[in-house]
Amino acid sequence: MAHFTDFQFNQKLQDGLDSMGFETPTPIQQQAIPVILDGKDLIACAQTGTGKTAAYLLPVMHKIASVANSNLNTLIIAPTRELAQQIDQQVEGFAYFTGISSICVYGGNDGNAFAQQQKAMREGADIVIATPGRLLAMLTSSGSVDMNSVQHLILDEADRMLDMGFYEDIVRIINYLPKQRQTLLFSATMPPKIRQLANRILNEPAQINIAISKPAEGILQQAYMAYDNQKMALLKSILNTHTEGSIILFASTKDKVKELERDLKRNGMPIKAFHSDLEQAEREEIMRAFRNRDIRMLIGTDILSRGIDVDGIGLVVNYDVPPDPEDYVHRIGRTARAETTGTAITFINPKDARRFYDIEQLIGNDITKLELPQGLGEAPAYEPQKRMPKPQGKRTFGKNKKFNNSPKTNNNQRQKPH
Repeated sequence: MAHFTDFQFNQKLQDGLDSMGFETPTPIQQQAIPVILDGKDLIACAQTGTGKTAAYLLPVMHKIASVANSNLNTLIIAPTRELAQQIDQQVEGFAYFTGISSICVYGGNDGNAFAQQQKAMREGADIVIATPGRLLAMLTSSGSVDMNSVQHLILDEADRMLDMGFYEDIVRIINYLPKQRQTLLFSATMPPKIRQLANRILNEPAQINIAISKPAEGILQQAYMAYDNQKMALLKSILNTHTEGSIILFASTKDKVKELERDLKRNGMPIKAFHSDLEQAEREEIMRAFRNRDIRMLIGTDILSRGIDVDGIGLVVNYDVPPDPEDYVHRIGRTARAETTGTAITFINPKDARRFYDIEQLIGNDITKLELPQGLGEAPAYEPQKRMPKPQGKRTFGKNKKFNNSPKTNNNQRQKPH
């Protein structure tokens, strides 16, 4: 069995790993760390929860710890401030004995914070973790930062950044960096635009693909067919039944998140909403309280599915079917992390049946449909085929996945009450 000592990291970095209890590397770490230590560019396909952050941080931090250098060494670009903050927290943990410095650069705060972040970058933090918009604003401002010392560029969750419209910003940022550098691109999916970006900015990269688009084995996936006017009563029934562990609820719009928070609070449910209308300080306080178990239930949009890394989440509820099958995988991936178990429940109304069928096709598994609790009335039938056009030869699902109309074997036989 592989062990972190096999990588022969700088002893101070290894001391940090030992103190944090890191012993056995995950598959993405086993494959990526040697490539990065060899100085090669890398394009890696790996979902959140596979250990990808440590896969790129540890070899880069080994290099920083092994040389005496006070210049900006590594730039990490992440799509959201929440993810950027989580990466920064991991840097702080790994760097405890090394003296490696880092700064997290993101928007949504005041002008003083902008100036402080810019000053810290100019004075030579070893690692900068930044969101694209704020970083570009700094690079183009009058007190711009010199990026000529950057040796490592890391793009984390590159697919999400492109979905959010940051392609041109990333390209502009790269123009400020030295051409001689190591570039690492991590993405949960590999649509054509990611390949296009990789071809543009990477040099003969190694490629790694780790079990993309498959939920963790420890997740018990369940679903209910329900009309919209049945969903709230169903949700209350489920929340009243699950009395242990943290819970995340997902809705597809910010307005729905706010509405559900109001309705649940009126019914005495201790829940907090997480959305972009909150001030940054409020969002940070909510996440801190959730990690510390001071808040047991959190509700948000898909930004939470990529921006939260918290152990001990026992239940994920999709109040509605996510708009993209990949988002389903990321949503339910908040539970059953680090080889634990958890439950993911999705509510499906008739118009979303086809969308849910697409999810089942993506993960290659029929998800168990449970009967509604007594008193909620009759559930709609699950009839996704009614909304599908007649097949005409080969069809494609999404952008690059085969669509197969043949029935799937139900491999999810574990059933238990909601």
